[in-house]
Amino acid sequence: MSADSRVDLDHLPDGVLVAGPDARITALNVAAERVLERSRADLLGQDVRIALPLRDIEGQRWWECTDPWSGLATRTGHRERLLLLPGETKPVEVLVTATYRRAERGAPVEAVVLGLRDAKSRQRTQEEQGALISTVAHELRSPLTSVKGFTATLLRRWDRFTDDQKRFMLETIEHDADRVTRLIGELLDISRIDAGRLEVHAQPVDLAAAARRHVERMVASGSDERKFVVHASPHLPEVWADPDRLDQVMANLLENAVRHGDGTVTLDLVATSEVLSGSEPEPVVAVSVSDEGEGIDEENLQRVFTRFWHSHRRGGTGLGLYLVRGLVEAHGGRISVGRAASGGAEFRFTLPASVPDHVA
Repeated sequence: MSADSRVDLDHLPDGVLVAGPDARITALNVAAERVLERSRADLLGQDVRIALPLRDIEGQRWWECTDPWSGLATRTGHRERLLLLPGETKPVEVLVTATYRRAERGAPVEAVVLGLRDAKSRQRTQEEQGALISTVAHELRSPLTSVKGFTATLLRRWDRFTDDQKRFMLETIEHDADRVTRLIGELLDISRIDAGRLEVHAQPVDLAAAARRHVERMVASGSDERKFVVHASPHLPEVWADPDRLDQVMANLLENAVRHGDGTVTLDLVATSEVLSGSEPEPVVAVSVSDEGEGIDEENLQRVFTRFWHSHRRGGTGLGLYLVRGLVEAHGGRISVGRAASGGAEFRFTLPASVPDHVA
């Protein structure tokens, strides 16, 4: 394998090891060295079956069971399995995926490619999935309980309520149904972001008008109009953005400021220039959302945009800011968090003021 190919392998987050038609190891990356706790110099050229005497959790020799080079000619590989390697003090747990490369179907195996992951990676993934299920179940339970309760009450006792009481219950049902719909939409968007499949349908957007529209929605939902201040520089350029995605960003940041902050929520919009994807500054519109609360502790600033992060005031799924970052970056913009001059938290994001290549 060429040096360039090896460099490419070293950029992969998971371990990769390649064995040739004679079962000798021809390549492996840095991640594979880390997972196997063996050096590249120690493994290259060795028979992979001897260098890595893998066994399953029942103690069976994995290479003898799979037999890539002499086994069934129709096999293409094996799904990920937890296997064990001898260690100095205890066996090393490794998650192994195998792919067999053949010139054509039924031809001899030319290479066996092993995908290697530390077993702790699977544990972390399972813990994240468990946390997601628990969080979503908790967030869905409250609105669905309300919908179920009011619906059952109206069906059984319709004639006992006044029109105003019926309207109140139906408005509550609609509000809670919207909460469920929004949560499901956010989960779908997060899965698209993680898979790199989020679609952005860009068009010219007036950010100042969008900011004021969201403040009006917050006021219509019961917030005090005096709680919000919007400062927009005159003659702001339009940005190229997906209006629906931008609505998600603005809604999340404003609701976050109201729920977790305190005092006045200020939106500042200015035209400036920053380095985004290239090496030269380009025109952008920067939007800052700040409050007058306690702010975010310094040690938590790096964690704000990660999954399931919560401030000391718990509430919500902990996925909103993770989603916001993904949406902003999908537009070619940047988002950051820091302390506002007022002492509270300040979220600042930028969007290109011209049509970027990836959304043209």
